[in-house]
Amino acid sequence: MVLLTRQCWIIGLTVMTCCLKFPMHAQVDSMTIMMNEVLREKAWNLRFENPDSSLYLLDLCYHRLIEQGDTSKAIGVLMNQATVSGNQANYKDSYDKLWTGLLLADQAKIESSKVMLYIRLGRYYSFYKRKDEAMRYFGLSLELNKRLVKEGIVPESNLINSYYPFCATYRELAEPELASIYLDSCFQLHTADNKPLLHFLQFEQAFILNTERKYEAALGLYHEILPWFAEFQPGYRVLLKTYMGDTYLGLNDMERAEQHYQEALQISSQYNSHKDFSPLIHQRLSDLYLERGNYLEAYNRLKAEKTLDEAYFDSRSEKNRPLLEIQDAYRAEQDRITELLQEKRMTDLEHQNSLWFLQRIILLVCILFVILISVLYFNYVRTKHRTEKQMIKRERELEIQNVNELIEIKNKELAASTLKLIEKDEFLSNLKDKLAQQNGDLNAKSVKQIVRSINSNSSQNWEEFEARFITVNQDFYQRLEDKFPKLTQGDKRLCALIKLDFSSKDMAKLMGISVESVHTNRYRLRKKLDLERDINLTEFIATL
Repeated sequence: MVLLTRQCWIIGLTVMTCCLKFPMHAQVDSMTIMMNEVLREKAWNLRFENPDSSLYLLDLCYHRLIEQGDTSKAIGVLMNQATVSGNQANYKDSYDKLWTGLLLADQAKIESSKVMLYIRLGRYYSFYKRKDEAMRYFGLSLELNKRLVKEGIVPESNLINSYYPFCATYRELAEPELASIYLDSCFQLHTADNKPLLHFLQFEQAFILNTERKYEAALGLYHEILPWFAEFQPGYRVLLKTYMGDTYLGLNDMERAEQHYQEALQISSQYNSHKDFSPLIHQRLSDLYLERGNYLEAYNRLKAEKTLDEAYFDSRSEKNRPLLEIQDAYRAEQDRITELLQEKRMTDLEHQNSLWFLQRIILLVCILFVILISVLYFNYVRTKHRTEKQMIKRERELEIQNVNELIEIKNKELAASTLKLIEKDEFLSNLKDKLAQQNGDLNAKSVKQIVRSINSNSSQNWEEFEARFITVNQDFYQRLEDKFPKLTQGDKRLCALIKLDFSSKDMAKLMGISVESVHTNRYRLRKKLDLERDINLTEFIATL
């Protein structure tokens, strides 16, 4: 139920955040700022319990701040994301966030943010024992911070932020003498306004006391600051418990040393914090078990230490290989920009005397360019008009040609019809004369002659019809022969009549056969065309 409530809270907060992207009145601005702070605080509180949710909410907050133009707070959110990823030993993502923040700070000229970003980048280099790179970034931070103090932008106590990383790094590099020097500088600069940092300084002081074999004093200081870290920085207790274990080991109290090492691992697991520190804890436990003669447990701890060290720091690690291959993109980019600016200044100086000439040359080139474009455009328009005229002329010629062809076809049809009428008149006249000569007495021979004359006349009628049909439908017979080469001449005639939508009766008259024969021929034609019963023959012929 608690987990469900938390998820609902996060979803609700996300929805409210998205809704705030569309302000409706002036008061929404202050509400938006408040919601951004609530979202960021909620995300920060989830960094130990649920790092993935924390990163997700921080990403929402970052994009909202970028949209609103609040670069300074957006950089702060990026540093929060780097911290959460760093606690998971995902240094590549941490470096990417810090590098993005550095570019934003540089573009927006937010010098105070650059101070902290330099420090954070240097710390990640120190984790990989890249001392020179780490110290270079710490030096950039200190130099910039001193300049801000000198200009009165920040108070002198702010320098403690740049000195403390030197102290912590030298502690990790096992150089307590140098760590002590920078710790003294931090104590000198510390003021009552910065109480939380005092506990971190006391932690470093306890470590130095331990290296000086002042174990009781170190333990006293550790116990003094432990409650504050338990309340405000619970994940940092991984380091406290580890170094307290070292102190008890110095007192030869192995049981308490083991207890504190185990507690450090439990805290790291519980809060998802300082996972990169766990290999050192396993190494200490391995040494402790080895000294006590527990070789199996010593071996297991040594194996765990090796596995975790390879996962977090080995160059073969998928997460951390890119970080080890960093070529300092920011520095390279800055050097490139500086070089370009220098080249530009030199070019300006070299061409200052010839600026007037260059301006005139540019003006002349522009004029010539305009003239060239004008000429090309004029030629384009003229060519386009000429082409359009030719197309119109061609279309008219085609129209005239089509009209002429249509007139020619109609003339042929008219001539054929006229000839047919003349022949029909002559045929009827001849028939009349023959009947008149018989004096009313027709024999069988005369009837046969008359029938042959009528059949001949029908054949001629068909030939004329076919000739006129082919003239109008020149490609029909060719397509018919291509698709159905086995059709007879009679089949083709029937197809032609069907295409002209003749009735069965008209077909019978024109072909000189009975209506029943027409139906029979249509049936045979369907079989030759291999048509299904549900396909209409007339519609099929019309598509050819």
